[in-house]
Amino acid sequence: MNLNQATDYAFRAVLYLAGKPKGEVVEAHEIARQQVIPTRFLLKIMPSLIKGGIVKSQRGIGGGYYLAKDPRDITLLDVVEAVEGPVTINRCLADDGYCSRQGIPNCQVHNALADIQEKLVEELKSHNFGDLIK
Repeated sequence: MNLNQATDYAFRAVLYLAGKPKGEVVEAHEIARQQVIPTRFLLKIMPSLIKGGIVKSQRGIGGGYYLAKDPRDITLLDVVEAVEGPVTINRCLADDGYCSRQGIPNCQVHNALADIQEKLVEELKSHNFGDLIK
């Protein structure tokens, strides 16, 4: 299992913004340069972070990006879900109907993976950007 490159870059962008004073607007090219992210790739990632309620944008001269909320209220899970969607480590966990064994009551692997996924989600929730910038 691998988080994609966009998620890694999103972590870096959010972490960089978390280190800025509240409400400070930062241009995309500055985030990209400071975090070694291709600007074009960053510009494709930011709409997902905006839609996820993590980042806001300001248009025009002096425009750029800033955090939509306090860094302590943004978790690694928030960023993962904004960029990649809900965490599911196997297709059968996203849709019980996908499993030919009808999932939960008949498949020990399904139950084990569900437990692992739950722990992964809880761990991602337990790390926030307020703590990460310290």
